[in-house]
Amino acid sequence: MKKILETTGFLITVFGVCGVIRELTDDWFRFMGITRHLTDHIWFLEDRALFANIVFAVLGLVLMIVSDRVRKS
Repeated sequence: MKKILETTGFLITVFGVCGVIRELTDDWFRFMGITRHLTDHIWFLEDRALFANIVFAVLGLVLMIVSDRVRKS
């Protein structure tokens, strides 16, 4: 369970950071294009893509912190 939380948290953090970079560079940074699918196809996130990507990055960090508190199984 610990490894799953760590891996998931890391991936969500990477996607969030790539999305923030993509939003700040006006789509110049196209690496990890999945971030566009996370924000453009959900109606309440369309105009808030930068905020949503920041939330994804923070959520990933929180998952990695929580994984340290879970016992190894």
